[in-house]
Amino acid sequence: MLKIITWNINGLRSILRKNFHSFVAEHQPDILCLQETRVDEKSCPVIEGFSHTFFHHCTCKKGYSGTAIFSQISPLGVRYLDVDAEHPEGRIIVAEFPRFFLINTYVPNSQNDLRRLSYRIHIWDTAIRSFLKRLEATKPILWCGDLNVAHQPIDLFDPQHNHENAGFTDEERQSFSEHLKAGFVDVFRHFHPQQPKCYTWWSYRMHARERNIGWRIDYFLSSPPLLPFLSSCKILSQVNGSDHAPVEVILKETSPKS
Repeated sequence: MLKIITWNINGLRSILRKNFHSFVAEHQPDILCLQETRVDEKSCPVIEGFSHTFFHHCTCKKGYSGTAIFSQISPLGVRYLDVDAEHPEGRIIVAEFPRFFLINTYVPNSQNDLRRLSYRIHIWDTAIRSFLKRLEATKPILWCGDLNVAHQPIDLFDPQHNHENAGFTDEERQSFSEHLKAGFVDVFRHFHPQQPKCYTWWSYRMHARERNIGWRIDYFLSSPPLLPFLSSCKILSQVNGSDHAPVEVILKETSPKS
């Protein structure tokens, strides 16, 4: 089995001072995809326990955004992408493996005043969806990361009072629906179609995590041909250290018919 975990760590330096090493020792991911690392490879402390490390950092604003992949498995190739040249924020890493492409993504937040909503919907989401469809023509994709949207009312604690807040606007939800219409499958909902109160992010305010007042905004999306090889998807809600919880999938290494 191949264990892949995605986690928005809210700062790699911070999580290294907390529970990062104990988390890795306990869960032993084969591939770990991180978002909001806020660091580049040169200034990052040494990360032990992984054979391969790949960092993509923001070049326009130091200590902002950023993604990383730590892996025990050597990929066939790695690409570092930004959807437009004006915003090189280190948000996408593409790692190619024999059976699939793994895309680690930190999607821009629309911001509290929605000042980045138009960019998010009309530029970023459109560009990444088009890119992934082109990539998928070669081999299946597994897309993971903090996608910064709760798709359905079941995906957040209080949909009524959060309607039109960043992450739950009609525009963001419709854009996520366009990902699904394009053929990608929300892996957690594939395995848990009606399971409520399953969240991946909680505010630091008002003891929201202890009260489970959260949002599900961290995902794995898959090409349909890859689904028979996925045996589970779960939220590791007991893991602390960030305002997000990790999400884990298990990928079978052998044919589902074998």
